[in-house]
Amino acid sequence: MKSRYSILIQWSEEDNCYVVSIPEFADYYQPITHGDTYDEALKNAQEVLEMILQDNVELPTPNFFSNTLS
Repeated sequence: MKSRYSILIQWSEEDNCYVVSIPEFADYYQPITHGDTYDEALKNAQEVLEMILQDNVELPTPNFFSNTLS
């Protein structure tokens, strides 16, 4: 099963790095990981998400966004 979750990557002046959160998991992990570059933060987020998905815990429903942009 392939699940799709949102990944939010934001620059943090305080931490001087990109911090990552996954909104659907905000009740459990916040922020979830970080990286010195955007690409590193994304790679780290994907690795953490893969570990969470392998834990066989009850997973939240992914957020889906409709394609309504004009």
